[in-house]
Amino acid sequence: MSDLKLNCPLPLQYEQIVMAHGGGGRLMQQLLDRIIQPVFSNPLLNQKHDSAVLNINGSKLAFTTDSYVVKPLFFSGGDIGKMAVCGTLNDLAMSGALPLYLSCALIIEEGFAIKDLQRIVESMQHTAQQAGVSIVTGDTKVVDHGSGDGVYINTAGIGIIDANVNVSPANIQVGDSIIINSDIARHGIAIMLEREGMNFDSSIASDCADLSGLVLDLLQNGIEIHCMRDLTRGGLASGLIELAATSHHAIEINETALPIHQDVSSACEILGFDPLYIANEGCFALFVPEAQTAQTLSALHRHPLGKQACQIGKVKATHPRGTVTLQTAMGISRVLDLLSGEQLPRIC
Repeated sequence: MSDLKLNCPLPLQYEQIVMAHGGGGRLMQQLLDRIIQPVFSNPLLNQKHDSAVLNINGSKLAFTTDSYVVKPLFFSGGDIGKMAVCGTLNDLAMSGALPLYLSCALIIEEGFAIKDLQRIVESMQHTAQQAGVSIVTGDTKVVDHGSGDGVYINTAGIGIIDANVNVSPANIQVGDSIIINSDIARHGIAIMLEREGMNFDSSIASDCADLSGLVLDLLQNGIEIHCMRDLTRGGLASGLIELAATSHHAIEINETALPIHQDVSSACEILGFDPLYIANEGCFALFVPEAQTAQTLSALHRHPLGKQACQIGKVKATHPRGTVTLQTAMGISRVLDLLSGEQLPRIC
């Protein structure tokens, strides 16, 4: 027994990409931190914002890009086309930008139905028109049958930021109220139920939506927004963990304050999923000064996408910096961490 040595195991190393590298959790963060970001490192990229904020000839522009590989392509509440447009609009909005122009690049699998492609691009155009933006450039490629899973979409976007708007993870301050605009986990569960053909005797639809109009309302109402983050891959927990690490602040949220649709909660309980880590496509977190909490909630409640808005937590000075803790319904403080694996792949 004297020879017994207790050692902490080293993290499992991967020599090849696995699905979890794209899931918004720990492996994806390691891929970004160890492989991708060191190679491309520059001051703009290192801000770790949803969009790069570019200062050009006295104007502030937001620039972002994203790719969409959701399966299935059509689901309750949306489709890959609507999600591609909304996702890019939302990334621009999270930097406080007014979206102006989008690009659209399509990678189409040989044998894909023309009628489905028509449906997807029409959905993209309809969503863009509703947001008042134009799709002005793009690209189309076709890959061999069996190599593309139908269609993949990449969209990029450009928006303009008012000179008085400064939204960034670096602006998060101790005492800030953390507010979300709607219930969580609905998108991921809607995708999963559609994909697996499960019937829970309920109609769970994705929350896929363009948030740029709601953000514009907040700015026009004089809300001093310190930071925003749309809660896509990895869900609420992963989004807040990333912001805590980037801002070097401690975040505390209250479990009983989190809005979760009853049908979504039931599905999570049955399937063993944690709703904190499930993706959303129409939900975002915003950090505002404590003194503006009531004003922010009032402005959110007046918008169709903010009816369920509520304060879920605060930025604290009493906990270790860079951490997120959850005060559970039982009064226990639980530290949240990034998931190593992936609950639901191919959801966006």
